[in-house]
Amino acid sequence: MQIVCSGLDLCDAVITVSRAIGAKTTNPILEGIKMVAEEDTLVLSATDLELSIEKKIKADVKVEGEVVVPGRFFGDLVKKLTNEQIELKLGDNNLMKIKYTDSETVIQCFPVYEFPSFKKLESTEFFGIEKRNLKNIINKTTFSVAIDDTRPILKGCLIELENGKINTVALDGYRLALISQKITDCNVSTSFVVPSKSLNEISKLLDDSDEIVNVYIQRNFIMVDLNDCIITSRLLEGDFINYKQIISNDFETKITINKQQLEDALERASLLSKIGQNNLVQFDIRDQNLCITSRSEIGNVRENINIVFAGKELLIAFNARYFMEALRVITDEFITIKFNQSQNPCVITPFEGEEDKFLYLILPVRLIKT
Repeated sequence: MQIVCSGLDLCDAVITVSRAIGAKTTNPILEGIKMVAEEDTLVLSATDLELSIEKKIKADVKVEGEVVVPGRFFGDLVKKLTNEQIELKLGDNNLMKIKYTDSETVIQCFPVYEFPSFKKLESTEFFGIEKRNLKNIINKTTFSVAIDDTRPILKGCLIELENGKINTVALDGYRLALISQKITDCNVSTSFVVPSKSLNEISKLLDDSDEIVNVYIQRNFIMVDLNDCIITSRLLEGDFINYKQIISNDFETKITINKQQLEDALERASLLSKIGQNNLVQFDIRDQNLCITSRSEIGNVRENINIVFAGKELLIAFNARYFMEALRVITDEFITIKFNQSQNPCVITPFEGEEDKFLYLILPVRLIKT
């Protein structure tokens, strides 16, 4: 193999595919980046066996071929060569020369046959969605996935395709996130669970444009096609929780509140609750007012916010972090929060307009009477 390419293009491609290299692996080949040179392109790819990323760049291919380079060292090197034209030449004993200006580096490469093959999806089942909308639903749900291994299925997001709409759900046993979004050209009605790590890496490769991206589904895999970049992810196996049974349709207390005022108040109140190491904040809802309090051994915080209130007065407590993480991804100026009794979860929904656009459910913390 012998090629010449732009250092900037090569660096960008290496950074992109390196997202699929696992942080910890016992198999050295999974720390490598495979490069295939043919015609006028160089195709780079990496995988951790769950997530695979492939990126194409233009190159002057003098001799076609393939090689697997040590990912970390190669990446660190090309990051310092973005202003150079780089020549890559594979020689005997799997040694590759990297030439730039009047200098060169020689590295020992891995055997190509040891690199795992990519899953090539040939499915006709797919849906189309604007890049900004796909990025939006990922960023507004994945923070709610479980992080422990007790229920592996909850380390991913449930994706449901039905009636020209995509529902994305994440939950960890303490809170739930549900985002709905319109899609285009969907030719399948199905559901599947995607690892949150894969979704987060997909999000990083998406821009905020209205360009349509196609997502393909086949058995235990999905593939996102970004033209010069293809991301393939293995799906999680198992039955996801029936989340619809968790969400109540009837509520005794309902408030409408300015989202930013609530977020700011919780940020201040949580400063003290963190000192108490319980992150507990208490909501007292009455007389068109929400009073948020937190306490620790060094003092207490009391925040009052005007609200539009309907229903029964209520005293309820929450983990402040769960509330703040939901509020940070909401862009609406006003939101509606619905409650039942102090031991039942609340739900956060839009104030008006598209009421099924998002829903966040948060379980309360049991109040200890003193």
